[in-house]
Amino acid sequence: MVEAADLLRLPYDDSLTEAGVAYACKSLQYTYNRMSLQPIPRLRKIVAGIAVELAFRRWLERESVRYELLGATHFTAPDKYDITLGGRRCDVKSFLISNPARIKALRADPDYLLSAPALVPLDQLNSDSLGPHDIFIFGFLAGRETHYRSDLQKALAAGSRHYLLYACIAPEWARPERWVSLGQLALKSNASREFTVEVGGQNQKREAHAEQITLTPRTLRQAGLDYYSLLYLHAPELSDGELSIHSPVLRRTLVIQPGDWGNIWVYGLQVIIAGWLSKRDFQRRSRLLPAGERTLLYDQTRIHNREVPIKNLRPIGELISLLRESGWA
Repeated sequence: MVEAADLLRLPYDDSLTEAGVAYACKSLQYTYNRMSLQPIPRLRKIVAGIAVELAFRRWLERESVRYELLGATHFTAPDKYDITLGGRRCDVKSFLISNPARIKALRADPDYLLSAPALVPLDQLNSDSLGPHDIFIFGFLAGRETHYRSDLQKALAAGSRHYLLYACIAPEWARPERWVSLGQLALKSNASREFTVEVGGQNQKREAHAEQITLTPRTLRQAGLDYYSLLYLHAPELSDGELSIHSPVLRRTLVIQPGDWGNIWVYGLQVIIAGWLSKRDFQRRSRLLPAGERTLLYDQTRIHNREVPIKNLRPIGELISLLRESGWA
């Protein structure tokens, strides 16, 4: 059983978000969109997931607990598990809490989180990616998001950090059936002033590569790198004009309007590692939570899950003690 004192509360700094952003930009096209989210909200969920995992790994290092990343996957491969502890594969299940009232309750009441559900998607639990003795670790990130355009404008006006992105989701650009060069890409900006954009994609070997291109208004510029896929465009500031990018091979032009850019920066406040269970124990203790249900932390679930209350998990401290007793830490 987990009590409030067992919750592992970890500090947050911008390097956690930075790591999440770096991974999210490349991986959007190669992660399963289980909850059918739009690209920008989905990217923020990816950012939060990486931030939680990295915060936990840093804590393990401070505690001198050995772990391995043998299960970590290339960004083009589906994620199977995150780390191994004591020879067990571990899947760090992370949840972003961005509702201001819930964040306030979470920070004010040590017991608030204990009644919340630890969730595992039903299809994941039924898959064979983890064995019965492998581990689910449940973590939460309390942090703000710019859900609406007004939120973004306020963040920009306040000088807050941000990461503006256009996620390319058109299959012929992002995941073409034939792996051939898109040709020398040509870009043009109709903004009223000079505009710098980062173009990110993949090369012939499917490796990620990117370049920064400064565009003079209404002047055509050609990309310097050879792209076999186009994954994203990133800009340090909002543009007041459309941006177009043309592929001579596809014979198509992608047009990005000023309102198409979204902010994937997550303004993290705190990471909480709540507890853990083996897959077998989770299957035994959990109950079905159908899609569309309201929970303590979410207005509505989007998919079918199995749930166990946080208070019914096992404390992280117990896991570390078991590792040390077995000589793994």
